[in-house]
Amino acid sequence: MKGTPVKKYPFATKRYVQILDLKDDPAMLEAYERQHSREEMWPEIMEGIRAVGILEMEIYRTGRHLVMIVEAPADFDWDSAMARLATMPRQQEWEDWNARFQDCRPGETSDEKWKMLERMFHLYE
Repeated sequence: MKGTPVKKYPFATKRYVQILDLKDDPAMLEAYERQHSREEMWPEIMEGIRAVGILEMEIYRTGRHLVMIVEAPADFDWDSAMARLATMPRQQEWEDWNARFQDCRPGETSDEKWKMLERMFHLYE
């Protein structure tokens, strides 16, 4: 199936797009993907993401490159939400666990690892 269904919300939302590179090791890439599967994803992490106000989070992979798309309410404050998320149960443990797959420095928070992209084009009205 090409294309991914998108949720609709009865209120205004905004989107954030970030990138992150993984280590160039096929076995680690496979393990990282499994770690994010429905069966292996830590429930505390999903709860924390929702608790800070994130409506939807998707991660796409091509090779060792990841793209994360985050959908949030229009009044969402990224910096305060990420500061709060860093304090949620098991969040730093999750970041440390996944850092072994990621091209990052040990001890970095999610907000430090993922690099925010700025939109440069859209289908103008």
